[in-house]
Amino acid sequence: MGAFYKSENKSMKINKSKKVHWTIFAILIIGFLISSFSYPGIYNKGVDWLNGLAGVEVMPHFWQKPFKLGLDLKGGTHLIYQADLTNISSDSYDDSMQGVRDVIERRVNLFGVAEPVVQVSEVGSNYRLIVELAGVKDAHKAIEMIGETPYLDFREERNSTERDNILAKQKEIYKKIEDGLEINLEDQSILMQDPYFTPTELTGRYLKGSQLQIDQQTYQSQVSLEFDSEGSKIFEELTSKNVGKKIAIYLDGVGISAPTVQEVITGGKAQITGDFTSDEAKELVQRLNAGALPVPIDLISQQTIEASLGKDSLDKSLSAGIYGFLVVLIFIIFYYRLPGLMASLSLLLYVAIVLAIFKLIPVTLTLAGIAGFILSIGMAVDANVLIFERLKEEFKSGKSLGGSIDEGFKKAWPAIRDGNISTIITCSILYIFATGLVKGFALTLGIGVLISMFSAIVITKSFLRFFIGGRLESWKNLWY
Repeated sequence: MGAFYKSENKSMKINKSKKVHWTIFAILIIGFLISSFSYPGIYNKGVDWLNGLAGVEVMPHFWQKPFKLGLDLKGGTHLIYQADLTNISSDSYDDSMQGVRDVIERRVNLFGVAEPVVQVSEVGSNYRLIVELAGVKDAHKAIEMIGETPYLDFREERNSTERDNILAKQKEIYKKIEDGLEINLEDQSILMQDPYFTPTELTGRYLKGSQLQIDQQTYQSQVSLEFDSEGSKIFEELTSKNVGKKIAIYLDGVGISAPTVQEVITGGKAQITGDFTSDEAKELVQRLNAGALPVPIDLISQQTIEASLGKDSLDKSLSAGIYGFLVVLIFIIFYYRLPGLMASLSLLLYVAIVLAIFKLIPVTLTLAGIAGFILSIGMAVDANVLIFERLKEEFKSGKSLGGSIDEGFKKAWPAIRDGNISTIITCSILYIFATGLVKGFALTLGIGVLISMFSAIVITKSFLRFFIGGRLESWKNLWY
């Protein structure tokens, strides 16, 4: 019987050892893939070398996805506008500003800016619109596009003959452009025409407002419109001419809806029905109100950041982060020896994971955001320090390596949990209520802290358990 139990215990130890080995193998493989995604330069250089030896492309390059850099790193234009809400009721402030923000963002996208930052900021009783255009050098043109009040208009459907004629002319003009021929002003005017709808005299200045409603029978979201007395007459005449046809609604020259007229509409009230989700209907209401309610915006601040300044700031930040990280690794290896070495490997994987998440979301990296990331590395180191101090105490009390690791992690976890959760709560508050650079700092720090708990509790622990039952377990000088 005794031999049976001994054999069973030995078998259990072997199974546990295999499980630990496979866990570490999986961590290393996943870590390699994540590291290659975060920084594909080293992997791609190795692939180029192998392909050069083989004479053919044996291995492909790893996918290269750049980091999304903020204005202070990439350079560009930072604009602040003051909104004039004197003619708007106080309960419509938020909806009006969100509507304007949506319109400005679409305008900036048409300007060709990749992933602009457009946000509303409330300073005391004043509402401001902050626009960050990373990589934009022609600030004057951007200001011209942004500075106009949103324009709403209604257009009626063209007949098929008129539509086909315009489309045919536009096709001819595009062919001339493809052939490298110059086009005149008349050609440019034809290209600017909408072949499907023609403008009418009904514009946003006649619209009193728009609201989100729910159909009591179908529970579908609807958008209601209400015109003033003059607009009601124009709208009635317009619908009487277009029963069975579409009347398109344009905001800043872009069609946002094209409902079909079911009957003549009198009284200045109408409904737009369709397969709306609640969010889509709410967004349409905001856009309509933005076109209907004049919200003048005045430029009060303009700042242009050169790309060279952004690159210099980025290089200095990265250098400071790398040097600081290396000093930390050297310290924990020197002070904690073998556990410190395992923690260093865990921290390298931690950095790769966090950077990969920054690419995937993507997170807009600013100087403040990089500072938050570097601070999160300190939090990750702090978790390992708490674990190792507990591990040393348990080891000195005479426990085995396996027991010391389990007890060390168990006793260190409450302190790690409480410290990190309090930091995450603070980051959440900053992210919700702050704006700009502070928001970026909170986001990167919060993500880093979350991943640091996984790194310390899962990765570091798996690395340490690799030595249970091995020769190095008896080498006390490697553990404390």
